[in-house]
Amino acid sequence: MRHLIKRRKLSRLIYFLVCAFAIFVTCERFVNAQKVANICRPQFVVEIGAEVKPISEVDSCKEKRFITPNSLVGELAKANVVYLGETHDRTQDRQLQLKIIQELRKRNPQIAIAMEMFQIPYQSAIDDYLAGKSSERELIEQTEYEQRWGYEWESYAPILRFAKEKQLPVLALNTPSEITRQVAKKGLDSLTPQQRKIIPPISEIRTDNAAYRQMLAKTFEQHQHASHGNSSGFDRFFLAQVLWDETMAAEVAKFVKANPKHQVIVIAGQGHIIYGYGIPSRVARRMHRQFSQIAVLLSSPKDTTSDSDDRPIADYIWQ
Repeated sequence: MRHLIKRRKLSRLIYFLVCAFAIFVTCERFVNAQKVANICRPQFVVEIGAEVKPISEVDSCKEKRFITPNSLVGELAKANVVYLGETHDRTQDRQLQLKIIQELRKRNPQIAIAMEMFQIPYQSAIDDYLAGKSSERELIEQTEYEQRWGYEWESYAPILRFAKEKQLPVLALNTPSEITRQVAKKGLDSLTPQQRKIIPPISEIRTDNAAYRQMLAKTFEQHQHASHGNSSGFDRFFLAQVLWDETMAAEVAKFVKANPKHQVIVIAGQGHIIYGYGIPSRVARRMHRQFSQIAVLLSSPKDTTSDSDDRPIADYIWQ
């Protein structure tokens, strides 16, 4: 009997070791595959027959480095959230955004457009416009668009008009400018209880990304030389930037959780998207289910310097 018990224990131990080894191999393959995918990212979106810029990648990546717009849309259609990183003064970026939104809607009528351009307290004004209760001019006035965003309205208007025509939800993502300015000057502790209702809980405002901090420090230094800033000024500047990111991420995650069949198209500046530091990683942190997102930069970024541990700047860049 003892001999039989020992054999059973040994069999169970062997079974456990085999299972553990199988899990290890599977995880290792997944990690290696992810590393290969990252090495071959970003891919460049090019029209068929267009002249492409030469790249100096290893041979295994060269044929994977380019993708056509039609193929890109097929890839984007698989994601829960798509980020379309723009340069705010480039009208071409809005034209690309609209084309991508139109193509994605053909594949999935349940899409929502989330926009950095509108601040959260003005969501009801957007809803009224989409429902036909107010005019475009009233939308501009009621959201205080010209004071709070200020970039050319006619550049963004076709996206809103398409959303109204197709009855697509449009989400106001941005933190009120009064709050970000106040945090940049006085910190989070200075916010009133009413102001705190608009932003995520203080415990969710994470400033522990060292690479992001270093990247933004370079931007701050340029202003520091001009305005004679200091290190404590940068700490508050970084905090305000993170608050901005966390607030937008919280709004995206909240909508995705409440509307799991919808695909969300996020329109925001490249700085909130590159390397996933701004919005994407903070959305992912809030999700508790299988979830996928893809980042597209609609033009080549000017500065790609980051200690990102081989993290790609984005999944795709439009050439």
